[in-house]
Amino acid sequence: MNCVRITPSKLQGKVKIPPSKSLCHRAIIAAGLASGISHIENVIFSEDITATCNGMKALGVEIQKNRSGLVIKGAQPLHLREEEINCIESGSTLRFLIPIALLTGEKITFQGRGSLTSRPLTPYYKIFEKQNIYYSSQEGLPLTLQGYLAPGDYEIAGNISSQFITGLLFALPLLEGDSRVIITTELESKGYVDLTLDVLREFFIRVENRRYREFYIPGNQKYVAKNYKVEGDFSQAAFWLAAGILGGQVECTDLNRNSLQGDKVIVDIIKEMGGNISIEGDTITTRASRTKGITIDASQCPDLVPILTVLGALSEGTTEIINAGRLRIKESDRLKAIATELNKLGAEVKEESEGLVIHGKEQLRGGTVDSWNDHRIAMALSIASIKCTEPVEIINSGAVKKSYPEFFKDFLMLGGIVNEWSMGAKD
Repeated sequence: MNCVRITPSKLQGKVKIPPSKSLCHRAIIAAGLASGISHIENVIFSEDITATCNGMKALGVEIQKNRSGLVIKGAQPLHLREEEINCIESGSTLRFLIPIALLTGEKITFQGRGSLTSRPLTPYYKIFEKQNIYYSSQEGLPLTLQGYLAPGDYEIAGNISSQFITGLLFALPLLEGDSRVIITTELESKGYVDLTLDVLREFFIRVENRRYREFYIPGNQKYVAKNYKVEGDFSQAAFWLAAGILGGQVECTDLNRNSLQGDKVIVDIIKEMGGNISIEGDTITTRASRTKGITIDASQCPDLVPILTVLGALSEGTTEIINAGRLRIKESDRLKAIATELNKLGAEVKEESEGLVIHGKEQLRGGTVDSWNDHRIAMALSIASIKCTEPVEIINSGAVKKSYPEFFKDFLMLGGIVNEWSMGAKD
């Protein structure tokens, strides 16, 4: 188990933001469903992206790495090369690929580890039962499936995870008949659905978005191979933007100011909190600022909650994070995780059923904390160290490999002071 000891220091400099993990997943899948060869540029091989690559390979897609990214030779029709897909801990891989695997009609088993084995799949179980698709599961993984997905109407709740919607939007255009995905509640995380629709358009798939209440998907469509460059990830940039606010000056490059990523709202949130933030071209810069507490609706940006909690803990007044109940079924119970660990550092964070109430302080104390094996918790706690009076030790810091393998390398490059060791081997 990897651990780090971070000595408090300001972070300053320029950092190239890694590619959007959300867009990487989607581009790899779309290219894999296309006839012909696609080149996907600007890819970082985090554990989640590796899981999606391996999953598509199991479905008959040829994927090769090159210097700039991936060369993908799509498979149409799909055919199983392996009887099992190991999603590791990637919820996106699991929920995106389940409907796609049902295009083959062949028997396949999905495996995973950690919290992924118990993350909800109920919306898919209801579909399997309605369409008489064979499945075997103990309310989680492993999950064995066999059957064909049929065109028609699919009712999906919009307040569990948009990943179920995305999975269906990938698979349904390839069926012989037309389909509708009908959203039965208010749709949360609209930004992630927007990313899916945008990637589908890039690969020449048509979906009619009827005000996020219903998606109409014509059948008999074909994905068309193309070259695609993945833009920088606002959910990862948020950590460095917060670092600049807490002390120093950080320039984040390779960001698309017109991005459809829902987490781009971090720019507006920092502005509302009174942070010094500026945009020039593809670069967003933050400078040391004294921010103030605000109320943040997290329904459309759940991945930002850990780092926003850190900002709130070090802002004047009270910050409230609302509509964040879905964070309890992420890689960890993120509301409990970030509240518990920040409080260990001396913060004042109160956990509520659907959110957090944070009373800001000028500084935190420091101490030993745990990542809960959650990449976003590990990164948020690392940024919190900037305003601590004593070092911060993070247990299981290696969780960052799930999405951002080079996080601590970039942290050091910006002037951070980090010592890493394996549990049991500390000097």
